[in-house]
Amino acid sequence: MSEIVRRRSSRNAKLASIPLGIAGRAAVGFGKRLVGGDRTEISAELNQKAAAQLFTVLGELKGGAMKFGQALSVMEAAIPEEYGEHYREALTKLQAAAPPMPAKTVHRVLDQQLGTRWRDRFRSFDDEPAASASIGQVHRAVWSDGRAVAVKVQYPGADEALRADLKTLSRMTGLIAAVIPGADIKPILAEITERTEEELDYRNEAANQRAFAKAFEGHPEYVVPRVVAGAPKVIVSEWLDGTPVSAIITAGAQDPAATRDQRDRVAFLMGQFHFCAPEIVGLLHADPHPGNFMMLPDGRLAVIDFGACAPLPHGIPDELGRILGLAVEERFDTLAELLHTNGWIIPGRTVTDREIADYLRPFTDPIRTESFHFTRKWMQRVAGVASDITSPEMKTARAMQLPAEYVMICRVLAGSIGICAQLDATIPFMRLANTWLPGLREERSAS
Repeated sequence: MSEIVRRRSSRNAKLASIPLGIAGRAAVGFGKRLVGGDRTEISAELNQKAAAQLFTVLGELKGGAMKFGQALSVMEAAIPEEYGEHYREALTKLQAAAPPMPAKTVHRVLDQQLGTRWRDRFRSFDDEPAASASIGQVHRAVWSDGRAVAVKVQYPGADEALRADLKTLSRMTGLIAAVIPGADIKPILAEITERTEEELDYRNEAANQRAFAKAFEGHPEYVVPRVVAGAPKVIVSEWLDGTPVSAIITAGAQDPAATRDQRDRVAFLMGQFHFCAPEIVGLLHADPHPGNFMMLPDGRLAVIDFGACAPLPHGIPDELGRILGLAVEERFDTLAELLHTNGWIIPGRTVTDREIADYLRPFTDPIRTESFHFTRKWMQRVAGVASDITSPEMKTARAMQLPAEYVMICRVLAGSIGICAQLDATIPFMRLANTWLPGLREERSAS
């Protein structure tokens, strides 16, 4: 693949090929079973081919399609085991890899962004990408002063691809509204669109990264690489060597007992980072997937990729802490009133405190004890309840909406929990929440 797929019609056709391909293979599989084929072997073969197609299409499209795939990869722990093995492997690849662009394309972008004498700024530059992601790929190089650096180069056409995907999504609002009647999803899409547009200009990412690097400089538990140079489509930052969290997840699956302490440590540091950053930096790192975190040899957690950050100049809103505190104390009458008053319930709808209690019950396990063991089995159970369209809880869900200002916060919270489940980790979730969530301490103290 030489260039990112730009035309919206071409991107939509490729995306449509996923369900069409799965349907076609299902028909072939049904035919094989009719003539006596082994059901288990046929199902495994179909899943493997579907997973391979999923990775290929989302990876080739990059842009918003690949970002969607990366979001799916964070939540792969919720996929039932009998379906998830092949998809898990394919989706995990999207966390740090995609078909690369040719060296001549990389050089052309560097010519445009850093000037035609860009090689003079480097002692060496590796044309083979070290990692590929949704809108850019990373190359290892040595800066003129001898520092090892990571050079992130944006794919030509990434801006057009992202906008095309967002327009496609916006045209699906009618379909989404049919599934969730009455929900006003326009503010949610607006928030996602705003954050995504900001990612296209690497100068925004450089500013975010500089803010994080300054705030966490000398921190005993976290490292943020410093920015060396930047341009709208290229960013150069210090290179860090460490063990990707995705590799720690894989090692944990292979040898759970030997890796337990490391997995718990990683999950704790990631959870604490997302809780504390808004208070320390005034920003929320809004791209929680394992490809953006790695453990350094000295035990600190390195955080990279600051393209998606949500501004929270006053930290996490008190309201979220109050909601969690009321749920912990099971004061659902007060909680229902708070949700109605602050726009979490669709105007004109009524949700009782009993309905709120029943709706939240499947999700409240982590807040019932000071520490909680996040597992794939637990995630699969919660996801099963949440996706049961016949349940009374789904009726309650259709009367609720997520205020736009909480979209990124809840996305990060859900993503962090998904990674904890992949790590099969036990962390003091409530201790972290009590320490870093404004409103929660006050709510619990008052009760």
